[in-house]
Amino acid sequence: MVLLKSINVPLGTKAIDFCLKGIDGETHSLADYDEKAILVIIIMCNHCPYVQAVDDRLVQLQKKFAEKNVQFVGINPNDGVKYPEDNFENMVKRAKEKGYNFPYLRDEDQSVAKKYQAQCTPDIYVYNKERELCYHGQIDDNWQEPEKATSHDLNDAIEALLEGNKPSSNQYPSMGCSIKWKG
Repeated sequence: MVLLKSINVPLGTKAIDFCLKGIDGETHSLADYDEKAILVIIIMCNHCPYVQAVDDRLVQLQKKFAEKNVQFVGINPNDGVKYPEDNFENMVKRAKEKGYNFPYLRDEDQSVAKKYQAQCTPDIYVYNKERELCYHGQIDDNWQEPEKATSHDLNDAIEALLEGNKPSSNQYPSMGCSIKWKG
């Protein structure tokens, strides 16, 4: 396992369109979420221990903010052949087991992860209504023991946006497993 941190993508960068198959069998695109005030895109997978450690928090945050017009979307770009735990069938299984309450999409050709300059799983991007990047960083400051977290960065960024404010400019990169690129 190679540990990486998310790279610095400039705030204000526009969200990049995608057209990806979801575990629901439907094709999802950026435009499907136009009515949402805030869009949270998480580059994630099934097998990474960093994602496994935080996926319950993602479900909790989506539940907390769903009624406030916030939408989370998970995107899995990992090579599903070399890493079969990350293939589409296992995405469906994992989502059911963990109770994912957000779309979970398959980036089979890895083009979306590359366009977003994703480096690790999880790699988290928060966009405002204009789909400008407002937050790109960690969920909180303790990925292993959430009860010991002293900062709740993703939650705070979403709340700031909902209140009409900009999230803190002190954004700490997410960290996790390297994306399992093909080839």
